[in-house]
Amino acid sequence: MLYGLILLLASVGLSGCQSASQPTLYQQIGGQAGLERLVDLFINQIGRDKAILPYFAKANVSHFRQGFITHLCDTLDGPCDYQGDPMVQIHTGMQITEADFNRVVELLINAMTEAGIAHTTQNQILARLAPLRGEVIKI
Repeated sequence: MLYGLILLLASVGLSGCQSASQPTLYQQIGGQAGLERLVDLFINQIGRDKAILPYFAKANVSHFRQGFITHLCDTLDGPCDYQGDPMVQIHTGMQITEADFNRVVELLINAMTEAGIAHTTQNQILARLAPLRGEVIKI
C-alpha cells in the first residue's frame, strides 16, 4: 500500500514537471488569430490618432499590416521568420520624435488592452520591442 502511494505521488510529480512548460508570447496572445486581431486594433488606434496618422499618410496599409504581423509573430516566438526591411531602413528620414514614439507605444498598449491581453504579457511584449527604439527615433 505504501509503495503504491509513493508511486502515485511520484508519477503526479513527474507529470506536473512535463506540463509546466511556458507557452510562447505568440501562444499567449492567441496565436495567428490573436496576433491579427491585435494588429488590426493597433491600425485602428493609429487611424484615430491625429498626431501619429501623418506618419502613415503615404503608407500602404495592407503592406504595413502584413509586415507588422510577420515581425510581431517572429518577435513573439511564433512560427514566422521576418524577412522584411530592417527597422532603420523603414524609419530613416521620418524624423520620429521621442514623444511620437512614446505615443505609438501607448497606442499599442491600448490595442493590447482592447484585445484582452494580460498586463504581464503586455509588459513582456513591450520588453521584446523596446530594443528597437534606437532604430526608430530621429533617423
